[in-house]
Amino acid sequence: MKKRLLATLCLASVLSLAACSKPAEKAESKGEESVSAEEKGTEAKKEEKTEEKGDAGEEKTYKVGILKFMDHPSLNQIEDSLCTELDSLSKDGVKYEYKEYKLNGQGDASVLNQMTAQLLSDKVDVIVPIATPAVQVVQSGTEGKNVPIVFSAVSDPVSAKLVKSMEEPGGMITGTSDYLNTDAIMNLIFAANKDAKKIGLLYSKSEDSSKAPIEDAKKFLANKGVEVVEKTGTTTDEVNQAVDALIAEKVDAIFTPTDNTIQKAELSFYEKLQKAKIPHYGGADSFALNGAFAGYGVDYVQLGKATADMVDEVLHGGKETATLPVQTFDNGIATVNTDTAEKLGFSMDELKEVFKPYCTKVEEIKTNQEFAK
Repeated sequence: MKKRLLATLCLASVLSLAACSKPAEKAESKGEESVSAEEKGTEAKKEEKTEEKGDAGEEKTYKVGILKFMDHPSLNQIEDSLCTELDSLSKDGVKYEYKEYKLNGQGDASVLNQMTAQLLSDKVDVIVPIATPAVQVVQSGTEGKNVPIVFSAVSDPVSAKLVKSMEEPGGMITGTSDYLNTDAIMNLIFAANKDAKKIGLLYSKSEDSSKAPIEDAKKFLANKGVEVVEKTGTTTDEVNQAVDALIAEKVDAIFTPTDNTIQKAELSFYEKLQKAKIPHYGGADSFALNGAFAGYGVDYVQLGKATADMVDEVLHGGKETATLPVQTFDNGIATVNTDTAEKLGFSMDELKEVFKPYCTKVEEIKTNQEFAK
């Protein structure tokens, strides 16, 4: 009887302990679930923060398409300066990629058209055409494509029908202009030779950028009662024939505006003009670099830099091309080729003195194919 009673008491005790242990196990299980949920929440928050940090630290990359009309010193100088400034602007989470999208139109309209299509296929964020003919092709080829254009080195964007006005270009286009102060160059011509009676005008009819300055030159010379001889060419051979004709006419000096065709051909005829003792004045310092007597115009390094800054304003700064004014420059710098000046019998000291009233600075340069980098 006692044994049965003892067994019964032991069984009751075991059952009691088992009953007491179940809530504890449940509590422990709930605690584990709670910790697990907290850990999961913490991990989720950590992942969320990491993701946010990744988004915030992510670099924004823009593709910049660069299409140069042709290969010559002024345009090369603009392109180099443009790329250098884009590299400088690639910081603080912004990167400008251009190396794979830098193209040369080779002075050929069909090539320019193909390359415009190529840049659109590459899905560039902006196109930077350099020189008027390249800009005209790009504007036509991107119509309705919603791709901004920031041009460089367009002498007269209004006359070329690229923009509505310099202050408010309108549409998807703006840029920098190398507008030429023709009167300043005319004054240099007569400062060097006050007795000049016959002036040659050498340019390409295929370039819209030459039209306005040639008309300005004609008006200036007509007011002075000076005879004008016009000669044109669209290829290097034609340009050389035009130069030969001007030499035969015995002109006292020759003027060329910012004309890419003539500039490209300069190295092929400058020695003829040296022998004929005829100074050639061009609308850019690259003319003087390639053998012309003098060049007058904008600083193309500054022009390239300013173009890159405008690209940054449009892509990173959120500016609208339609209302971003076209930039113009007037540096008042005359660049004289000292080799040619010597062959023509000019003294640099005398030139600096007579040019002084018409420019802010006279720079000296020697004949070369490209500007030193």
